Amino acid sequence: MTKRMIIMLAVVGLIFGGIFGFEAFRSTMIAKYMAGAANPPQTVATVIARKQDWQATAETVGSLRAINGADLSLDIAGVVDQINFSSGDEVNTGTVLLRLREEDDPAKLAALEASAKLANITYQRDRQQLQAEAISQAAVDADEASLKSAEAQVAQQRALMEKKILRAPFKGRLGIRAVDLGQYLSAGTMIVTLQQLDPIYVDFYLPEQTLATVAVGQKVDVKVDAFPTQIFTGSLFAIDPKVDSASRNVQLRARLSNPDRKLVPGMYAKISVQQGQPVPFVTLPSSAITFNPYGATVYIVDDKGTPGQLTARQNFVTTGQTRGDQVAVLKGVDEGDVVVAAGQIKLRNGSKVVVNNAVVPSSDPHPSTPDN
Repeated sequence: MTKRMIIMLAVVGLIFGGIFGFEAFRSTMIAKYMAGAANPPQTVATVIARKQDWQATAETVGSLRAINGADLSLDIAGVVDQINFSSGDEVNTGTVLLRLREEDDPAKLAALEASAKLANITYQRDRQQLQAEAISQAAVDADEASLKSAEAQVAQQRALMEKKILRAPFKGRLGIRAVDLGQYLSAGTMIVTLQQLDPIYVDFYLPEQTLATVAVGQKVDVKVDAFPTQIFTGSLFAIDPKVDSASRNVQLRARLSNPDRKLVPGMYAKISVQQGQPVPFVTLPSSAITFNPYGATVYIVDDKGTPGQLTARQNFVTTGQTRGDQVAVLKGVDEGDVVVAAGQIKLRNGSKVVVNNAVVPSSDPHPSTPDN
């Protein structure tokens, strides 16, 4: 009986040992299979987080305005007798642009000058007679008044004739001629526009909160749609001493050098005004940051998980301002960290990675679009 019991227990032990051994073998093989079926390392592009001086800026839009600009006209009516300019000419101050027909104005001037000359002769002769006591002081005073009246009429006629001459009030470029030879002009009819283009102003508005960080002389960058790849640099010229109570904005004016006359009045401009002093920030390409409803994240590459094997760990970051392709990172990335700039869509926290920086996303603070 005892022998049978021992044999039975041995058989049962062998059966259970086989079962447990098989389960252990199966678990080992499954683990090896799962390890072999794990995701391979993902190829990513990386950048090294660097600190750069970050100049805070205020972005706005505005319009270009000539330093001197006027639509020229005459304040007297008449017929166009001479046109001494062509559309688009560059003229200097005082250049004669147009004359109206003089009619009988020269004859009137000659008659008045003759009267003034006679009045002067009479006055001089009566002064001599006064010294000989042959005439009264009252007669001499009347002669003097007559002389001054005649001279005033001469000056008045000359001023009237001068009003029929259009001169350039300042140096600049003329626009399109709006009148023709022989045309009758009413007083105030626009003849041509004259604009002084170099330098040139740009007018714009900023919120009143920026008054604490802007000052005359600060750098201003301007872009216009006509030249999308070019940045025109100038300086803040004036700040309006009052704030618009309706919009709570303040008007500012910058002055730009314009030697090539590329900028013209009325152009729409995109303006960037520097605020305060530059501040160092860790910067990353905007492509390195993933923005989600629950926060902004980046993947930092290191070998802290498995020695010799690079892994990507996910970090939440706090971002600041952007400029071009760059984003300022206020918290979450340290200077010198290796950050994934492309390929992070394939990653999860702890993913193994292989770095290939043959193509790296742009990190240009002033990107430009090719001019097609």
